[in-house]
Amino acid sequence: MRFRRRQPLPHSTSINFRVYCRHTRQLADYFYIMATKNPKEERTYVMVKPDGVKKGLVGEIIKRFEQRDLKIVALEMFQPTAEQIDNHYPKDPAWITRLGMKTLGTYEKYGYDPMEDFGTKNAEVIGPHVRRWVVDYMVSAPLVKMVVEGTHAVDMVRKICGPTLPYQADMGTIRGDFSNDSPAVANAEKRAVANIVHASETPEEAVHEIEYWFGKSMLHSYKRHGE
Repeated sequence: MRFRRRQPLPHSTSINFRVYCRHTRQLADYFYIMATKNPKEERTYVMVKPDGVKKGLVGEIIKRFEQRDLKIVALEMFQPTAEQIDNHYPKDPAWITRLGMKTLGTYEKYGYDPMEDFGTKNAEVIGPHVRRWVVDYMVSAPLVKMVVEGTHAVDMVRKICGPTLPYQADMGTIRGDFSNDSPAVANAEKRAVANIVHASETPEEAVHEIEYWFGKSMLHSYKRHGE
């Protein structure tokens, strides 16, 4: 029996396959870590956004995490490039269209006419506008990135931060205490919602974001006082 020589994959296919393999390895690494590590060692990614930095809230944000027995194991202030932020947020057309749909939902809820601001009611057209506002917002000032570690770090950090939209966040959360922004106001002013801080939504997302923003940088390990 003669075997035919395998033909190389087309360039675009090979790139997509490599991306898939890398993502699969990240998930495999995450589940291995979660299966072998103490639950107290779960990590999440946090980024203080431009409005949080400009309001002088970096110390307050860190304090709130540490008050809940979470540890900061990596920390850096930096000025991001547009390319870095562009790659941080999804480029999937379906995700971008959902941005447009959320915007249209806000306009409908408050009785605003999207035609006045966008010249269209098409979510596929509005979505890229909103994404561009987010990128512009995120490069408008330095950011502070950190890795937070502790029991159920992902869920705990998001609870401390509060809902994504500040006007819906309860008092006592970071967003509820320090912002009152809303999509209705932001869209009218053609900008992103200023919501103080970004936090990974899932453990899998945390693994990806920590690797993207910190790469091979050293993540520190230490015991809190009294541990």
